[in-house]
Amino acid sequence: MLDRDALLKAAAELLQRQPPLLDSRELNAFVQSFLERRDRFLRACGEHGSPLYVIDEQVLLDRARQFRSAFLRELPDVRVYYAVKSNNHPAIARALVGAGLGLDTSSGRELELALKCGSDDILLSGPGKTQDELSMAVLNRDRVTVLMDSFGELARLEQVAAKGGAHIRAGVRLTTDERGLWRKFGIPLSDLPEFLEASQQCTHVLLRGLQFHTSWNLEPGNQVRFIGRLGAALRELKPELRSIIEFVDIGGGFWPPQGEWLQAAGTPAGPLLQVAPPASKTSLQHYRLPSTPLTEFARQIGQAVRAELFPSIRCRICTEPGRWLCNDVMHILLTVVDRKADDLVITDGGTNAIGWERFESDYFPVINLSRPGLTEHPCYVMGSLCTPHDLWGYGYWGQGIEEGDILLVPTQGAYTYSLRQDFIKPLPKAVVVPNIEEDPSF
Repeated sequence: MLDRDALLKAAAELLQRQPPLLDSRELNAFVQSFLERRDRFLRACGEHGSPLYVIDEQVLLDRARQFRSAFLRELPDVRVYYAVKSNNHPAIARALVGAGLGLDTSSGRELELALKCGSDDILLSGPGKTQDELSMAVLNRDRVTVLMDSFGELARLEQVAAKGGAHIRAGVRLTTDERGLWRKFGIPLSDLPEFLEASQQCTHVLLRGLQFHTSWNLEPGNQVRFIGRLGAALRELKPELRSIIEFVDIGGGFWPPQGEWLQAAGTPAGPLLQVAPPASKTSLQHYRLPSTPLTEFARQIGQAVRAELFPSIRCRICTEPGRWLCNDVMHILLTVVDRKADDLVITDGGTNAIGWERFESDYFPVINLSRPGLTEHPCYVMGSLCTPHDLWGYGYWGQGIEEGDILLVPTQGAYTYSLRQDFIKPLPKAVVVPNIEEDPSF
């Protein structure tokens, strides 16, 4: 039977562990930064209609420069690959290829996109690669490195490459957690010696590197700890096996500078709040989980690499940022089509544009560009899908809200566009600023 007292104690502890409130000065400055660019967004909406994805290419290029510079200050040889899964719009991939980044793909579909975007340095990662995906990689072996996920995949890749009389460069993924769901990815670190030995028996797969990935990194602790584990494993390897390692890919998962902004439902106590009696008024309290600055990520990771890996191997360090690069690059414009009450409006865009019920747990300000202001008002800002979970926010920033107003939902670049759904309503068009030109590749 359930221990009632233990449950009540755990619930009380959850309520005590609420993250800090989002600082109002930080939030006001964030909203103001978009109001300063309102003419650009209103012009885009006037020319192309709504709902609309708006891509800011200059922000993307600035993020790429910042990321690469931070790690090159700490390590002598760094290669940055953009994780396409975080936002697979072709304009984003093309711009980053033009800026000198490689592309990290997780499927044959993404690999096709990377090839069409002209990338000549592509990683193919992910579990359960099909025969067709491996064949595509081998066919484009001058541009693709396969990050293998298992012993079985090593055997299948060798078979595909041998059939084509080809040699293909590869690495192997190491799982960072041998328990639970994360066992899906890679091989246990303890199996690395056996895997390297097995790869030496394959004459067509040229194993040259290692990869690992930890996700949702608000700070670099998980990455640093696994680098320590990997360093210990490398010290135990035979010298001839260590000598084949030319790169170590430390993955991505870096959180953007503003941290994670949450509604009450997204906090640790959120599940408890869901069963509490509904509040009579919409709450405008928002919470923030802070993230570590990128320079500190680079410093701690660089220090760990120099201390744990470089004594055993001299290699290139690769990274696979996705969210950190694209989070602030794409925004969504909506038009209010129905004001049903002072505290309830319906917009012309549904959350199928982002693919999931994000705003019930995550907080992003909804900014009224038509009636700008630095005050947030409680209001259910809903989409036009036939579901009550089609929610953009519990409030808006501005001086009132009426039919025809243009609303901006900022920084929707990461894990939204890639997850969009062709559900009930048409998907938005996409335009690239500052040129405000529609991107036909959508």
